[in-house]
Amino acid sequence: MMHAELLQRISIDPNVCGGKPCIRGHRIWVSLVPDFLASGMTMDAILEDYPQLTTEDLRACIAFASEMTRERTVHVA
Repeated sequence: MMHAELLQRISIDPNVCGGKPCIRGHRIWVSLVPDFLASGMTMDAILEDYPQLTTEDLRACIAFASEMTRERTVHVA
């Protein structure tokens, strides 16, 4: 699945989760996936905890996070 196709799996709706980016069709914030991965969880563990998601959903969250890093700078001490 191409990067642009993955991004179509993300939705931003001001009426859902306060407008935070979510996995389309779910109220699961995109930011949870990179947070889980950063904490050491594997994709398999995330899918086990959230069986309604697919590998493509997780890849879409990573693709979205990648796009966001192109848009702004975060200063790290």
